[in-house]
Amino acid sequence: MPIDIALTALAMPITEFPAIAREAEARGYRTAWVGEASGAEAIVLSTLVATHTATLQIANGVIPVQTRTPIVYGQAAATLAHLAPGRFALGLGLSSEIIVGQWHGLPFTPSIQQMREAVQIIRLTAAGERVGFDGRFYRLKNFRLAIPPRRPLRASTCGTGTQDVRAGGRGGRRRPPQLDSARGRAGVVAPRRGRGQARRTEPRGRRRRRVRATCVTDEREPVREALAREITGYAIVNAYARFFAECGFAEEVEAVNTAWKAGDRTGAVKGISERVLDGLGAVGPAGVCREQIGAFARTGVTPVVLPFAPPGPAARAALLRTFREFP
Repeated sequence: MPIDIALTALAMPITEFPAIAREAEARGYRTAWVGEASGAEAIVLSTLVATHTATLQIANGVIPVQTRTPIVYGQAAATLAHLAPGRFALGLGLSSEIIVGQWHGLPFTPSIQQMREAVQIIRLTAAGERVGFDGRFYRLKNFRLAIPPRRPLRASTCGTGTQDVRAGGRGGRRRPPQLDSARGRAGVVAPRRGRGQARRTEPRGRRRRRVRATCVTDEREPVREALAREITGYAIVNAYARFFAECGFAEEVEAVNTAWKAGDRTGAVKGISERVLDGLGAVGPAGVCREQIGAFARTGVTPVVLPFAPPGPAARAALLRTFREFP
């Protein structure tokens, strides 16, 4: 079965990523997902992976659309299309007030209109067309990329939950991987593979991705406790809380946030139920994790292994163990 890997979750030193990328390719992972929050810069890391592999697909899951201009994203997508023809997909998300507003000091508006405008500009930029745009979020004129790739790029966007947003009247729902089961607001730019109606944007194939925070371990309960703490950090953020609620975990989300607002951090973590852990994680011996990952694949999605381990001296070995159990 095809399996993707959330490469940045391995938390390796940057100098070790070329070797890890080559190993992922040799092991048969289909796509390496490179995200961005407070760690490595995603475009640079994607370039590092691209230049040390030959067949591994590379995708961003995801980068905040607000933290760079659409022109810069268009240039980045075009450059990576030259370095890794047909292998790179640029994934953009609307992110959160914490990342955009607090960390970057930029205006934060969770508007799908901003995504639509950005993807339209990125598409035009990467195609080498002269770009002039007068929108709600972006106004620019007379830019033309000097080195457009041979393969034109296409873009699609998706909404949170059941909302399906199409950029430029084309494309389909796209779900780059996140701890939130890969269903955040996102836009993706990837190589077009033929004329006619645009198909769903995937680095390869039509299958959707579904993430699993995965830890191959013989000590299941301590790891699940650590995973509950990790998920709690997401559940107290409004965008993720809404998503979890839409997925059927409304009761748990309410319990977590009620306890958190009352200052009861321990109680908040206890609000993460067993069914939430089973729904978002795969923790246990290799056979158990492989069966859970396989169950995802049998539903028609491509599983994304997100290596997870509790923080501490043993974390690195645990992450690599999980990485090397698949695909």
